[in-house]
Amino acid sequence: MSAAFRTTAQDPHSAARTGILETPHGAVQTPAFMPVASQGTVKALTHAQVESLGAEIILLNSYHLFLRPGVDDIEALGGLHRFIAWPKPILTDSGGFQIYSLSPLVRVDDEGVRFASHLDGTRILLRPEDVVDLQLRMGSDILMCLDHFPAYPYAEETLKESVRLTSLWAGRARARYAEHDTRQQLWGITQGGIDRDLRTRSIEDLLALDFPGYAYGGLGIGEPKTRLFETLELGHALLPADRPRYLMGMGYVDDIVEAVSRGVDFFDCVLPTRNARNGTLFTSRGRLAIKNRKYARDERPLDDACACPTCRRFSRAYLRHLFERDEITAAVLNTVHNLHFYLDIFRKIRHSIQSNSFDSLKKSLISNASLKEEPT
Repeated sequence: MSAAFRTTAQDPHSAARTGILETPHGAVQTPAFMPVASQGTVKALTHAQVESLGAEIILLNSYHLFLRPGVDDIEALGGLHRFIAWPKPILTDSGGFQIYSLSPLVRVDDEGVRFASHLDGTRILLRPEDVVDLQLRMGSDILMCLDHFPAYPYAEETLKESVRLTSLWAGRARARYAEHDTRQQLWGITQGGIDRDLRTRSIEDLLALDFPGYAYGGLGIGEPKTRLFETLELGHALLPADRPRYLMGMGYVDDIVEAVSRGVDFFDCVLPTRNARNGTLFTSRGRLAIKNRKYARDERPLDDACACPTCRRFSRAYLRHLFERDEITAAVLNTVHNLHFYLDIFRKIRHSIQSNSFDSLKKSLISNASLKEEPT
């Protein structure tokens, strides 16, 4: 089960690297940001817009798709790529986060996860084997194992049990995947929070199963940033260099560049798209709350340094007007800008690593991220 991943450039001053991941639906350049398309769409955008902004891979949510429209319908319609008409790579998460956060009456044991649908209360049991099966049937390029993680702050015994279950389920998921002859990839998820010994144990358990890619789960949920970065450094030391590393759910730019400098290759987060719909825009001079009255007569684009379609054509005053009137177009134009902003940052990150200028870019991005509101 080879991930077909190779490193193409290495920063001489950190663990930051660029790479190429080959999948059945094309190659992905890393470090890569995966726009979140939980229900099969990046909210407020068409696929053509997402592609034009430079996205090479999107993330879909197994939990939501399992409930609606259902795996049978997706499979009958030719799989996810044909069903949603997206020709490029797709990663599907296991749905574990949504099960634990959205579903009432969740029960977890060695067999799997028992929960009630948040739609109609139907009782459901999902085993790690089931999660592999449904993702294989949907046809995603990268599948994620079912894992377990506790909310932060957590008790040590709870964290130990999380690691035990995650490793147990990973072994069963790996065995089920081995029954199939497919180019689809199954990646493992490491747990253990910020506990060095437990994270090490989880990584070692998963390394023994020889996954083609490894994710950091259970991070970015309130733990001290210094401990989070120490955990990534630990992972960099333990995980094989020829496999991609994925930090799940991490979306703040300063955290992203810190993670890249510690060898992380893949990221996803709803932050740019959700913030866009809520009227918070990211610019090269800090964040901008478009509803602010001071933009009512502002003829400037959101960001003079941005080449996205929104900035090339529309003024802050117009975007504020659309947002204040709750026009659908506001969500579209704001999302185009924010997603372009994020994907452009990843283009700059890749270029800086290849040109030995990553440290300079990192400092600039962290400085910009510290600006809470664009200065007038």
